[in-house]
Amino acid sequence: MNIPVPTTPIDIVGFEAELLLRMFRKMLEAREFEEQLYYLFLTTEMPGTMHQATGQEAVPVGVVSALADDDYVTSTHRGHAHCVAKDVPLDGMMAEMFAKREGICRGMGGSMHLADFSRGMLGAFAIVGAGIPIAAGAALSAKVRESGQVAVSFFGDGSVNEGVFHEALNMSALWKLPAIFVIENNQYALSMTVAESSALPDLSARACAYNMPAVQVDGNDVIAVYQAAKKAVSLAREGGGPTLIEAITYRMRGHARFEASAYRDKAEVEAWEAADPIERLGKALVANGVVPEEVLAGIRQEAEMAVSEAITYAESCTDVGPEDFLTYILDESGGSHA
Repeated sequence: MNIPVPTTPIDIVGFEAELLLRMFRKMLEAREFEEQLYYLFLTTEMPGTMHQATGQEAVPVGVVSALADDDYVTSTHRGHAHCVAKDVPLDGMMAEMFAKREGICRGMGGSMHLADFSRGMLGAFAIVGAGIPIAAGAALSAKVRESGQVAVSFFGDGSVNEGVFHEALNMSALWKLPAIFVIENNQYALSMTVAESSALPDLSARACAYNMPAVQVDGNDVIAVYQAAKKAVSLAREGGGPTLIEAITYRMRGHARFEASAYRDKAEVEAWEAADPIERLGKALVANGVVPEEVLAGIRQEAEMAVSEAITYAESCTDVGPEDFLTYILDESGGSHA
C-alpha cells in the first residue's frame, strides 16, 4: 500500500494557545532528547543502544495531551517521546541513559525499559508487542477499582501480527475495558514494509474482528491525533470500551542507531521529512497568529537548554556497580526475585 505523504496545513482553529504551545514544546523536547542522545552514542561511551522515533513525535504528544495525569501508558523499545509526553523528568531519563543510580530505573533499565509509575508510565518494552497486554491489564484494574482511569498502549505496525495484539484486543472488547490501542504506523517493521508483513495493510480494519471502533489518522498532525484520542478517552471513561487508533507517520531515521536504512528510497524519506510534524504545527501557529516566529524560536531554545541541562546532570550522577545488580535481583533474605 502506497501511503500518501500529508501536505494539508494543520487546522488549529478553536484550540487554546496554551494547549497548542505545550504540544509544540513537548514535541521539541522529545526530538531534542533523541538527537542529543544519538550524538552521545556516537561520541561517548554510552551503555546499551537506542531506537529513535524522529518524525513520530505528534503521535505520543497528541494522545497523551488527551489524558489525565493518572492515566496509564505502555510504550515500546522506541519510547523516549512517550515518556517526555507523560512528563517523566528529563534529568531522570537522561541519567538512565548513562546507567546512573539517579536514573528513573536506577540505571537498570536503559533506553528500552524506561518506566516511571509515579507518572503512569508503566514501562517501555523491548519485546515487540509486550506492552499491549500490560495496558489491557491496567485497564482491567481501573475498571475493577472504578477509578475512571484509562490505559493507552503504543506499539508499531509490526506488533499487529503478534498474538498478544489479538488476545488483548479481544479481551478488552469483550469486557469493555477502558483501553486505547495506538498503532504508530511508521510503515516499517525494522526493514519490512507493512505491505510485505500484513495481508491487510489497512491495519485499523482489524478492529472490526473484535467489534471495536477504529480510526485512521494523520499521525504527523498532532491536532488530528489529539482529536481522535479525545474521542477514544471519552468513550473509555463512559464505559463504552476500547478504541483502536492507527496513526500514519514516518520514522525519519533508521531502526536503531547502528542501522542506516539503506532499503528506503531517498525521495520517500525526503518527502516525509517535508511533512515534519513539528514544522507543520509551527507553521500553523504562525499562520493563524497564535504567536510570532520569534516566540517559537524561544521555545526551541528552551527545549535545547532543558536537554542540555539534563545531560550535565546525568554526567554528574553516580555510576551503577555490581552491588546495584545484587540489590535489584536479591531480596533481603537472599532469595531470588521471581
